[in-house]
Amino acid sequence: MPTGALAATAAYILWGLFPLYIKQLPGVPAFELVLHRAVWSLVFVMLVLAALRRFGWLPAALRQPRLLLLTTFSALLLSSNWLLYVWAVGTGRIVDASLGYFINPLVSVLLGYAVLHERPRALQWLAVAVAAAGVLWLTVAAGELPWIALVLACSFGTYGLLRKRTPLGALEGLALETLVLAPLMLPLLLWFSAQPGSALANGNGSTLLWLLAAGPVTAIPLLLFAIGARRVTLATLGVLQYVSPSLQFLLGVFVYGEPFDSTRLVGFVFIWAALLLYSAEGLWQWRRAPLPPALSPLPEPVPVSGSDDRRPTAPPSHPHPPR
Repeated sequence: MPTGALAATAAYILWGLFPLYIKQLPGVPAFELVLHRAVWSLVFVMLVLAALRRFGWLPAALRQPRLLLLTTFSALLLSSNWLLYVWAVGTGRIVDASLGYFINPLVSVLLGYAVLHERPRALQWLAVAVAAAGVLWLTVAAGELPWIALVLACSFGTYGLLRKRTPLGALEGLALETLVLAPLMLPLLLWFSAQPGSALANGNGSTLLWLLAAGPVTAIPLLLFAIGARRVTLATLGVLQYVSPSLQFLLGVFVYGEPFDSTRLVGFVFIWAALLLYSAEGLWQWRRAPLPPALSPLPEPVPVSGSDDRRPTAPPSHPHPPR
């Protein structure tokens, strides 16, 4: 397998196995775990940037109020997404969470239409309609909206939309997001850690190591994805992106024994059919597109300037910094 596809596949596999990490910390409240994830991700990403000597973008980024504002909003959305996802996994709702990331690409289509005034193609609209039918079926069957899936999909889709408006690469974007959150997250983590019932106060050595691992667990898949995204086509990424929620779904049903009866299966079949239609249409469009006259390496994504001459494009249908 080529290096790019291997790196991207590894990233999606690690994201898909993330529930295994959360399950190692059953006594840690979701909010406290998210605080640890934000702080230790900042430490780890800064160490990586130092090793790569890639701090040249930071002074220019810190002088741009618009970029900092967008990054603050995206960081808050990402943290909210993390919080709900960690809570869902910890309370035995992995299948519900996986549904959110299955439908996320279709939410991105709707956001592109509503916010960026894009025109989805007919088959894309059909895929959205089939997915909506699946959500409606699950709502009627359960007597309530699948709110966990919808909130995860909408928050992550909106996060992707905001990240699309910034010029930072994946690693630099996560670094700036965790940096702007640090004045909030670090004091909160210190306060939580000083409480008698906190994970740091009551946790054993194993718990402390798992908490410290939140940094690399968050950043390593992101680095692998950044490597892979530069070396494979968007069509390949469009197929690989379903590895992550598929693994989450399998973990929820077959490892942790979450309920999944035939009624829910019907709803998921609608969603899977919509994704198959969406992916097939995207692959068909990609194959019909004319080849460029020459291929050249992609530039580094981090020249940060005050100008904003980028054309609006659709929010990414693949996960950026993860759950």
